[in-house]
Amino acid sequence: MKKKTTAAEAKTKATTTASKPEQIRSTITMPSLYMWNVWLAGLHAVQGIVILLLSTTKVFPVQTSYLTKDTVASELSNDTVLGYATRHLFDINIAYLIAAFFFISAIGHVLVATVCRKRYEADLKRGINKARWIGYAFSTGTMLVSIGLLSGVADLAALKMIFVFGLLMNAVYLIMELMNEGKPQVRWWPYIVGCVAGIMPWAVFGTYLWGATVYGTDDIPAYVCWIYGTMFVLFSGFAVNMYLQYKKVGKWKDYLYGERVFMILSLVAQTALAWQIFAGTLRP
Repeated sequence: MKKKTTAAEAKTKATTTASKPEQIRSTITMPSLYMWNVWLAGLHAVQGIVILLLSTTKVFPVQTSYLTKDTVASELSNDTVLGYATRHLFDINIAYLIAAFFFISAIGHVLVATVCRKRYEADLKRGINKARWIGYAFSTGTMLVSIGLLSGVADLAALKMIFVFGLLMNAVYLIMELMNEGKPQVRWWPYIVGCVAGIMPWAVFGTYLWGATVYGTDDIPAYVCWIYGTMFVLFSGFAVNMYLQYKKVGKWKDYLYGERVFMILSLVAQTALAWQIFAGTLRP
């Protein structure tokens, strides 16, 4: 005799079914991603070496601002008057920064293709990628510092904050993946925080470019404007790609498809930034 299902049992069964993450049969294999990592490691490393070999020396000053006694104003007012002063600390060869973010990415791809391969593939099956966000944190921070220097950011404190915002953005995106692993309902607050952290460096760059346009005596080089525009679009692509993954739009239902898009975006963004800077300031 067929057993009747009670309302409580039906509700429990429906809840259990809903809590299981949707299983998508991927058309992208782990061996193919392994080859992608191998090739990308080579492409990043070669570009870093070429930049070092072909580039001329182009240094940007790094300084610090501080409060100090304004001697003249203090004598005139018979009181201590503080004023702002700046001090040159050191120079940065931007070719080294470009090579650095290429080499950081190359090392990341080498690690996930060798000693970290098992962990990397296990994480991908869970719908997360800790290696990606750790590697991107340092390469993104270095790229943002490069753009900052080109935008006129010379203060050490500002450059450190720009670098940390790059780290923070990627750290929060990693939290987004960890929090939503296997969850039927996506929690979006880490994504929103990551987007805010990612936008802040661009707001800083925009302020410096605005100041140079309004108060400067010379026009901003065209290549700097191109870098600002193209890199903002490409950096935004990382957030869009993650959004499509969690909304499961079209091919992005497959987490591995989004992983491959992240790889392509990283290569294109770094290549575009490096060779635009080379064409603008580093060519012989």
